[in-house]
Amino acid sequence: MNAQSQISSADIAASPEVTVVDESAVKRAVKATMLGNAMEWFDFGIYAYLATTIGKVFFPDVGGATQLLSTFAIFAAAFLVRPLGGLFFGPLGDRIGRKKVLATTIILMAGSTFAIGLIPSHASIGVAAPILLVTLRLVQGFSTGGEYGGASTFVAEYAPDRRRGYFASFLELGTLAGYVAAASLVTAIQWLTTEEALLDWAWRIPFLVAGPLGLIGLYLRLRLEETPAFQAFEASRSEDDAPVKVGALDKLRETLAGSWRPMLLCIVLVATYNIAHYGLLTYMPTYLSNTLGYDETHGLLLMIVVMVAMMAVITRVGALSDKYGRKPLLLIGFTGFLVLSLPAYLLIGVGGYVPVLLGLAVLGALLLLFVGVFPAVLPALFPTGVRYGALAIAYNVAVSLFGGTTPLAVTALENATGSSLVAPLYVSTAALIGGLAVLMIPETARRPLEGSPPAVATESEARAVLRRIRARAARGRRLEADRA
Repeated sequence: MNAQSQISSADIAASPEVTVVDESAVKRAVKATMLGNAMEWFDFGIYAYLATTIGKVFFPDVGGATQLLSTFAIFAAAFLVRPLGGLFFGPLGDRIGRKKVLATTIILMAGSTFAIGLIPSHASIGVAAPILLVTLRLVQGFSTGGEYGGASTFVAEYAPDRRRGYFASFLELGTLAGYVAAASLVTAIQWLTTEEALLDWAWRIPFLVAGPLGLIGLYLRLRLEETPAFQAFEASRSEDDAPVKVGALDKLRETLAGSWRPMLLCIVLVATYNIAHYGLLTYMPTYLSNTLGYDETHGLLLMIVVMVAMMAVITRVGALSDKYGRKPLLLIGFTGFLVLSLPAYLLIGVGGYVPVLLGLAVLGALLLLFVGVFPAVLPALFPTGVRYGALAIAYNVAVSLFGGTTPLAVTALENATGSSLVAPLYVSTAALIGGLAVLMIPETARRPLEGSPPAVATESEARAVLRRIRARAARGRRLEADRA
């Protein structure tokens, strides 16, 4: 009888040393988290794409650059509270499970976005209108603080080790889908309504759509089971370490004390990636219209073309990271932004739809190397017991300081310097720092998550893993016997 036949299906199912992933469960997890991510960025995207209109509705007493700065300041405000959401929801997800927290965050996000569509204008209730807008944006930011860390953790812990990059890339496919849906809906509304109707009522439509989308996302998430990695981690704990005995502050201290180095690297990586991310997907439509003078609708259409092209190939980038590794693709991306950001923006500034589309295509192709890889890289930096909390805190600190503030910072710097090349120089500087951080992280492609057993897709792979584990154990016993 050979070694493989000695390991039965029952042995594999009972073994804590390997997890056989149910592919149908992985696909359900991917769909539920992808939709939640799509809704999150649909909500944030519609605010950015309607920035000029929102400024006129809520800040009619000021004009020009001041009005736009006021709108982006409220956009940034949501990001400033994201670390608080990460501090609250992240450790909570490590205590009570990923599923419950992700259901809560999607309710808060959908509800606050829907409520923005119901706010009376400044003309109706005066200064109370922007105050209500800020309040609901803060709720959005707080809930989002638990969304990305939980969603990326959820997918990473469900996926088999050899295909984690591929499955995790669907999370950012959801991001792009959210942006495309937001840009498409805003573009359609701008085309189909007059300027007066847009300011009066039509701007509310995209926000109100978030309500039913949130209910669909909640339904999908409630149907999911907890991740195999988290279940295995919970099962491995002794009764003395049961999660119900761990208080919220104790869990937070455990997270911060045990993971400070990978958290610092995560902050640097996410900060530099988000400057490129928000610089292209959020700030670019405003750059095209306000700085270069393009019609708002035409600028959005160009962005939609680029984002749809990115959606078509993003999962291939994730699969490439499984084959060739995460670090090589990230290094190519950061090097590309360092070298090509300025030429791409100069090409966009030439004028004409072809040069603009080519410049956007260059930036979009480089951004793909980030969005297709980071969802698999970031969760793998942390052990299972603190993964959700450490990632949520580090990710949201970085996004708060450097992501959501990118449109505000670039707009302010452009107004101060009078230069239209602030944005590419800002992105290039971030790319240099990000590339250095990539050199300091471990390669995690095709490797188990820290603190979790190997995750495989088939029983034959599980048998191979168990044979290797048992062979190493047998060698260890022989060495001990020889020394004795």
